[in-house]
Amino acid sequence: MTAQPVTLYDTTLRDGTQGENITLSLQDKLRVARMLDEYGFPFIEGGWPGSNPKDIEFFAAAKAIRWEHAKLTAFGSTRHRSNTAAQDPNLQELVRAETPVITVFGKSWLLHVTQVLGATPAQNLDMIADSIGWIADHGREAVYDAEHFFDGYRDDRDYSLATLRAARDAGSRTLVLCDTNGGTLTDELVDIVNDVRSALEADPGAPAVTWGIHAHNDAELAVANSIAAVQAGVRHVQATINGYGERCGNANMVSILANLALKTDNVLAPLGGGDLADLTELSRSVAEIANVNPNDYQPYVGRSAFAHKGGVHGAAVAKVERSYQHVDPTAVGNAGRLVVSELGGKANTEIRARQLGHELAGVMDPKVLSQLIKRLENEGLAFEGAEASFELLIHRNSPGYEAPFRILDYTCLVEQRSGRELLAEATVKVEVAGEVLHTAADGNGPVNALDGALRKALGAFYPVLDTVRLVDYKVRILDGATATAAKTRVIIDSQEGSRTWSTMGSDTNIIAASAQALADSLEYAVWKSGAEVRRRDERQFTTPSAFQE
Repeated sequence: MTAQPVTLYDTTLRDGTQGENITLSLQDKLRVARMLDEYGFPFIEGGWPGSNPKDIEFFAAAKAIRWEHAKLTAFGSTRHRSNTAAQDPNLQELVRAETPVITVFGKSWLLHVTQVLGATPAQNLDMIADSIGWIADHGREAVYDAEHFFDGYRDDRDYSLATLRAARDAGSRTLVLCDTNGGTLTDELVDIVNDVRSALEADPGAPAVTWGIHAHNDAELAVANSIAAVQAGVRHVQATINGYGERCGNANMVSILANLALKTDNVLAPLGGGDLADLTELSRSVAEIANVNPNDYQPYVGRSAFAHKGGVHGAAVAKVERSYQHVDPTAVGNAGRLVVSELGGKANTEIRARQLGHELAGVMDPKVLSQLIKRLENEGLAFEGAEASFELLIHRNSPGYEAPFRILDYTCLVEQRSGRELLAEATVKVEVAGEVLHTAADGNGPVNALDGALRKALGAFYPVLDTVRLVDYKVRILDGATATAAKTRVIIDSQEGSRTWSTMGSDTNIIAASAQALADSLEYAVWKSGAEVRRRDERQFTTPSAFQE
């Protein structure tokens, strides 16, 4: 007999949005829902229409959308203890959402029944049965989420099983065991799953049900518990993209999908239009819509998931790629990467240079470059976070290199006087092709003023710099023990069109470190654009603060 396929149920739009700092507008939710549908998830939980106006609007808008692969699901609770199902506003909103599936959660733990709901154990069983029965009577597929099930099982096994029987007998054919507090260890979870399945499947005349798992990550076991539950026979898995969710988050759907597809013999329910190689793009797209920085260290899809920094690792990967990688990164749409740092050897340096388009043969000895990097990092630089500076290091050590400009000197002034706004001003003197230009600029701070003055000077020679913009500025204190005298590292992220790059500087003076990073950023832009110095007769000096010496 062929095993039932594992069905993935995505709850990013409901449970995921309960995560701190995760906020999705109505349009955001619709975009993510379409994305999940295009990928092919069988179930998409759209929200709780009984809890907020946005989710009511979402389900209203969703009625006009043709869902290609997913069954859209509305989520809510069992009826209030003082209502009948037909009179309950929450259940009425669920039916009005007109989704083919409705998921209802109910209480499994007597602590919640008596002290949170203020109900008796018998009342709670009636609430579960009445709610599920009412949904089934309206022709909807009823999924029952047994909230706090594992805590409830530990507290009173027989009562927790009774809640499942109430839902099953009323018409639910998918029973989901929820580790709502996220604290159950994997071996205990498997034991409980096995016991629960045996107990309910032994009931005379019991209808067949699909068992589900909904794990939270408070003990950092949500993915492990979900996979273990599948191995124990669970065939319905609820999770969120990137593990978004309340407190420490939910089980990460991205990792679950990759693990099931690449690491187990389980058959996944068809994912429609999605492909495993699109997983990294899906993860990062959802993060972008949620306005959350992608987690570089996230398994499978993070930028660092297949990054190799240690010299031994880099040398081994250069010979046999799978020697330090548990799967082929391209299987999930990611890429392997060697990180240049003081911990890497010449293999890391040479291969990373080649990946960036630079052949060291005939230019400089990889071992010499590796030693130079170790020395510079010992002085406070960090090339792993600023690969444009690494490329410039190679470029500057190449035969025939000529600097496109040279900063001769600069000053930065910050002035605060009573009754006046803070003033920052910088002057810069640069030399380009034997000519010297001296400019000044104001700014909202010394680095902003320095950036403005430097661009003003160089823009006369290299107009391409007018399109370069600074998109991020980060400062790292390298030795906190020396307090305000500490050495600092500055990393600047810049962008020109679709190209982005990072450069760095390090000094005990934060302005000097910033000047290094700024100069590298602008030199990199000139180099990569192939710009040549504008002739004297083509230059325009339109600002009164720009003058030649």
